[in-house]
Amino acid sequence: MAGLVPAIHVFDTSSNQKTWMPGTKPGMTMERSVLVRIAGAAFTAFMTIASATAQDWKPTRPVTMIVPFAAGGQVDVLGRVIAPRLSEILGQQVVVENVGGGAGMIGSGRVARGAPDGHLFVLGSISTHTFNQTLFKQPQYNVLTDFTPVALIAETPLVLVTRKELPPKNLKEFAALARARGDKLTYGTAGVGSANHLSCILLDMAIGTTTTHVPYRSGGQAMQDLVGGQIDFACNVVSSALPQINGKMVNTIAMLSRARVAVLPDVPTAHEEGFTDFDASTWNGIFLPPRPPPEIVKALNAAILEAMRTPLVQTRAGEIGASLVAADRRSPEYFATFVRGEIEKWGKTIRAAGIAGSM
Repeated sequence: MAGLVPAIHVFDTSSNQKTWMPGTKPGMTMERSVLVRIAGAAFTAFMTIASATAQDWKPTRPVTMIVPFAAGGQVDVLGRVIAPRLSEILGQQVVVENVGGGAGMIGSGRVARGAPDGHLFVLGSISTHTFNQTLFKQPQYNVLTDFTPVALIAETPLVLVTRKELPPKNLKEFAALARARGDKLTYGTAGVGSANHLSCILLDMAIGTTTTHVPYRSGGQAMQDLVGGQIDFACNVVSSALPQINGKMVNTIAMLSRARVAVLPDVPTAHEEGFTDFDASTWNGIFLPPRPPPEIVKALNAAILEAMRTPLVQTRAGEIGASLVAADRRSPEYFATFVRGEIEKWGKTIRAAGIAGSM
């Protein structure tokens, strides 16, 4: 071993005397002292390697980030914002692979069944790792046992928008109108069980009314009819509503969240309007397959956090209406607790709406 000079006994053959060398016990033979020193050095080297492995895990080949939806959507864009920086940090290319279908369960299920070696993970969402656990009669996986949460990355609040002719200008006025009109008021969504559908249900429950759901094939079609005046309101992800908001084609009532967003700094939140316990935000985070070695979880979490601290990543995430979560919400332990709470919260909403197990 470099830098290690074992002490040994040297025999003076002319006088049949042995000379003791420092570093060994008097009386040891040359062979035994050398073996002791080698064994000690080997143990030290082993512990050093083991420690380095635990702290410095790196992938050994390209890594696949599964985005369980088609290209071009909000989840896909966020994945492509963070992947290049992750590639630089990990020292291997992070390949974004879109695997859509089954409400995101096909792509997510692939990770649930994958090898827990750090080379495959999924950019999960509120749809793939919360809603489907209650909406589906037989979901393809159990989020709490079939995945390992690594890091919560971003939240994207929904925004309440109405057709231009509807009188309310703020959430308090909208709530009063919704209570007065009830099911005569209509809202459009991307379909049963979508984030905008469940967020509008949550809003109804907070207000204390029941408005009428009009499902569409896509959120884009619902927005077209909102602009055209065929429906009254929508609860949309910020990024999908921005063109109509900036074009002043709809009334922007409130962010359905606790915090304002950078792309709509002048729009008040539900919290500011008196709905202090209300929050309807989508979220995204990284999940590994079940039971990976702890050092892989730790190393991947550290890489994700470093990517999130990158100014370009922060800027580009903000441009699509996503807010990177605060530093105290980025640990694997926090994410695991958060997901469990989300499943419970939205499960209650889905059951209250009578659509549990409907898919």
